[in-house]
Amino acid sequence: MSADERREKLLEAALTVMTRDGVAAGSTRAIVGEVGMQVSTFHYCFRSRNELLRELIVRLSATERQAAFAGMEPAPTLRETLQGAVEGYLNHLLTNPEQELVLFELNHHALRTPELHDLAEEQYRGYYKTTEEILALAAELTGSRWTVDLSTVARLVVTATDGVTTTWLADRDTEATRQVMERLLDMVADLAEPIDAKSS
Repeated sequence: MSADERREKLLEAALTVMTRDGVAAGSTRAIVGEVGMQVSTFHYCFRSRNELLRELIVRLSATERQAAFAGMEPAPTLRETLQGAVEGYLNHLLTNPEQELVLFELNHHALRTPELHDLAEEQYRGYYKTTEEILALAAELTGSRWTVDLSTVARLVVTATDGVTTTWLADRDTEATRQVMERLLDMVADLAEPIDAKSS
């Protein structure tokens, strides 16, 4: 087995352990034990547990990004176009709640770990960037312009989605969550206008 294959198996094992038992339970020994490897193998593939955690955050965040973009399709209005991205993310959340909980725990762990603190910031920079890309694409596809700075709109969406996610993880009230996201879509859509609106 190549080093890359071992690395991949260790990442999968880490996610399995942390999904089942929580991030705190994902020690180096627990991770290698999940796949029957030696601790020395772990240190051959990763310089430290923190390096593995860093990779996990990057991967899980990328999965969220892919889910949002995968759900997005051109529609007659900006709101309808954004609806697809929201549905893509919500479907991911509903299908992978334990992974989302792991990502939530990892972010808090990073905030409390000096050598990982930059990763927590990087994670959110990635969220803002992805959201800006989705918002910009929705505007382009529907001939719209944002009337508020795009970075501000993106931060609003990320902040609201964060709250929606953690609230749903707590109460699993899917219908209430969908209603909240509908209102968020209304609010966000009101921050845009047709490109020809100023000339009419």
